[in-house]
Amino acid sequence: MKDAPINSPLVLAGAGHAHLVLFRRWLDDGFRPPAGTVLINPGPDAWYSGMMPGLLAGRYTAADCAIALAPLCQALGIELIDDSVVALNAAGNVITLAKAGALSYQTLSINTGSRPPPPVLNDGSIDLVPAKPFAEFFQRWQLWQRGEAPARLGILGGGAAAVELALALRKSLPASDVHVFSGRALLEGHACGLMHRARNLLLARGVKLREDVYIDQLRQGQAMNGERPLQQLDALILVNGAAAQSWYQDSGLMCDQSGFIRVDDTLRSTSSSDVFVAGDSAAHAGSQKSGVYSVRHGAVLARNIKAKLTGGELTAYRPQKSALALLSTADGGALVHYAGFTLSGRLIGKWKNHLDQGFMKKHRLTDAR
Repeated sequence: MKDAPINSPLVLAGAGHAHLVLFRRWLDDGFRPPAGTVLINPGPDAWYSGMMPGLLAGRYTAADCAIALAPLCQALGIELIDDSVVALNAAGNVITLAKAGALSYQTLSINTGSRPPPPVLNDGSIDLVPAKPFAEFFQRWQLWQRGEAPARLGILGGGAAAVELALALRKSLPASDVHVFSGRALLEGHACGLMHRARNLLLARGVKLREDVYIDQLRQGQAMNGERPLQQLDALILVNGAAAQSWYQDSGLMCDQSGFIRVDDTLRSTSSSDVFVAGDSAAHAGSQKSGVYSVRHGAVLARNIKAKLTGGELTAYRPQKSALALLSTADGGALVHYAGFTLSGRLIGKWKNHLDQGFMKKHRLTDAR
C-alpha cells in the first residue's frame, strides 16, 4: 500500500458490503475504473457481518469471515490505502485522511457505515465496547477469551444483532453473566413468532433480559436510567442502533436529522452530483440500517458510478418490500421469519451457513475466480 495520491478520479471510502458487491459487479462486467482510483479502508480486510456471531461462537475462524481487499483492488487496478476518512469538504471535493492528509477527488463513493451511540453520561467506571467496527470489537473479544472476560457483561440493544451477540457470548464466555437491555420490546417491529422464540431462547440459555429499559448513564459501575440503578456491570457492549460518523454533518452535504447523508433514488447525494452514498451512511427512504440493504445498494451503485464515469444514464434503486430475518443461535441452528412463517433449528442453521458461505465465495476473489 502506498501513500495517497494528490488527486483521484474516483475515491471509494470504506469497504462495506455495498462496495464489495460493486467490486464483484465490475469484475464480472470486465469494467476497470480510471487510473488513479483508490479504496480507503482502515485495514486490509472487509469483515462479513452475517458470520460475526458464528465467529464469536466458535463456529468459524477469523479467516472464514474476512475478505482480503488487496486481490480485488489489484484485479481492478485500484490502489488500496490503509487509512480512515476524518473529514470531507464536499464544496471543494476534498477528503481528509487520518494519516495521509488531504486527497481531492472527482467522484466519491461513501460506504463507511455507522457506529452505535454511547450513553449520554459515562464516568468511565464501566468499560464501553462498541460492536462496530468489528475488527476492534474482535480484538477485545480475543482478550476476553484469554482469561480477561468481564464477570458482568451487558449488551445494550434489542435488535437482531443484540440477540445473536448475546447467544454467541453466552457460549464463548460461560463464566460471564450476560445481560441484555432493550430500550423497547425485544425485536420490536419483527413478527410476533420471531420475538417469542428469540425471547425464550435467550432465557433458556441463561441470558438475563430486560425490555423497555433505557440506559442513559453509566455511573460508579452501575447502568442507570436517570437516577434509577439498573445493574452493576463491568463492561457494556453497544449494539443499540446506528449513529452517523461525525464528519458526515460537517461535510457540507445535506443530512437527515440523525446525521446520515441524504441521497436520491440513484444513491447520489441530494446536494452534490459528485458524491454517491450507500449502506448505513445513506439516508434513503425505504432503506434500513442493515447489511441486507447495503448489499442491495451495491448493484445499483456499481451501475451508477460506472454510468457517471462513462457518460451513461443513472438508474434508480428500488428497495425490497420485506427483508429476510435470519438469526444465528450460536449452536449451529438459526431462527428465521419470512413470508409469514417463523422457523428454527439446525436445518435453518445449515441454510444460513450456505447463504453466508455463498456470499464469501462470490465476493472473495480467490474463491470466485
